[in-house]
Amino acid sequence: MFEKEFANREVAQKIYDLRQQAGLSQTELAKRAGTTQSVISRLEDADYEGHSLTMLNRIAAAVERRVAAVEEDPVRALTPGEARRRIRSKTGL
Repeated sequence: MFEKEFANREVAQKIYDLRQQAGLSQTELAKRAGTTQSVISRLEDADYEGHSLTMLNRIAAAVERRVAAVEEDPVRALTPGEARRRIRSKTGL
């Protein structure tokens, strides 16, 4: 359960960070991604659990990035620091 909550928080933070780096408001990012400001707000909420790959790809394209998937060994749990480093080094989100 901790890993799922950690992953949700990391995805939400990454979306926020990418939007800020691009100098976009939630409304501007929403327009580029073909959605609404309320959806972007929800995606940036650390408690949100409904991130879809389709929407993440749309957001990534809106800020000229891409999403990359990483296969992990489910037997070995990652520490938060390890997970953060892998997310940053392997993906655009």
